[in-house]
Amino acid sequence: MVIKILVLFGTMFLLMMIGSPIAVALGVATMVTMTATTNISLTTMSTACLSGLDSFPLMAIPFFMLAGNLMKSGGISRRILDFADAVVGWVTGSVGMVTVVASMFFAALSGSSPATVTAIGGITIPEMKEEGYDPAYATAITAAAGTIGVIIPPSIPFVIYGVAAQCSISDLFLAGIIPGILIGVVLMIVNYVTAKKCGFGHTKKFHAGHLLRTLGDSIWALLVPVIILGGIYGGIFTPTESAVAAIIYSIFVGVFIYHELDLKSILEASKETALINGQTTFLVGISMAFARFLTMSQVPGTLAKGILGISNPIAILLVINLFLLVVGCFIDNISSTVILTPILLPIVAGIGMSPIQFGIVMTVNLAIGFITPPYGCNLFFASAISNVSVVDIAKKILPMIGVMLIVLMALTFIPALSIGILDFL
Repeated sequence: MVIKILVLFGTMFLLMMIGSPIAVALGVATMVTMTATTNISLTTMSTACLSGLDSFPLMAIPFFMLAGNLMKSGGISRRILDFADAVVGWVTGSVGMVTVVASMFFAALSGSSPATVTAIGGITIPEMKEEGYDPAYATAITAAAGTIGVIIPPSIPFVIYGVAAQCSISDLFLAGIIPGILIGVVLMIVNYVTAKKCGFGHTKKFHAGHLLRTLGDSIWALLVPVIILGGIYGGIFTPTESAVAAIIYSIFVGVFIYHELDLKSILEASKETALINGQTTFLVGISMAFARFLTMSQVPGTLAKGILGISNPIAILLVINLFLLVVGCFIDNISSTVILTPILLPIVAGIGMSPIQFGIVMTVNLAIGFITPPYGCNLFFASAISNVSVVDIAKKILPMIGVMLIVLMALTFIPALSIGILDFL
């Protein structure tokens, strides 16, 4: 088994180091290891790819992607920003606050972290620069706020985890609400302290009339999460069907209410979704084959026995958290979830953690990976918007990572913060 692991992970990391896409590295490493160390037919790998993708819940991914793209083009994301500005624009560090609050709202629409960064950051980063914010800090707060996109439901990683762990995606969505809000709150605290210390931004006066006007204008946008989550928990439709409902609603609002969505915009949004989903689907399929081979090689069980040999459950959870944080620095969220869920879930189940709570902990860990070099894709998306180097952004983002780690520890050791809402309802 040791030889299999060395060949498998050695090949994978070697290919990644020379610049191969992660999906290619995973696929080639699996094929090489199967051929060199086992008698297993390679058809097993193709079968695992196809069977892994033959899942109704996975259909939610392209639908949520398309819904998010339509919301950007149809004026929904801009109106969310206007409403967030009316709510917190009068607080010290106003535009930074607006960035976090708007990201929380958009997270309840798109389910994607990079989509949240681009939709919100494209507007708020230039505005923060105009108001005297340090460009690197403005980019950092946007990238950090974007991580909420995969925590507040709907969430594409929750769908992936639910399929891999064979647990309720609806329960994962519900359990993600409080953790997402907590991360938003701590980021706003960091922003307030930083803005107060550095004198960033200009505070505005609060106007109740302006708040009511923006609420009236954005009410159609704010109804999207109500429709998605209300429909799921009201038993009207499944998470996958809710994504389709979000698409139909976004088209209706963009075309007939806000008059900002036309046929060209819809086609562009569909094209962008198809390109991204093609990459994601290929990656998920290969990851499923990789995970199947690990299971057949009894790697998860062996690793679980080794870690469970640690007598202290707290130490086990700390080791797993550290491991996931390191993985998040190098491998994307979706691949990590598919590969590591069958390995780590039996371990945490052995010390009494529920699959739903672990899904939240794993997703938050890997969400932090969106803002940690070298992989941190949020850093690259935000950097492309602001033209600030990733190195400069990484320096400014450290306090935000620090407070997110505090929330992560709380979610790890206080189950009520995630699954408590399930018991309440």
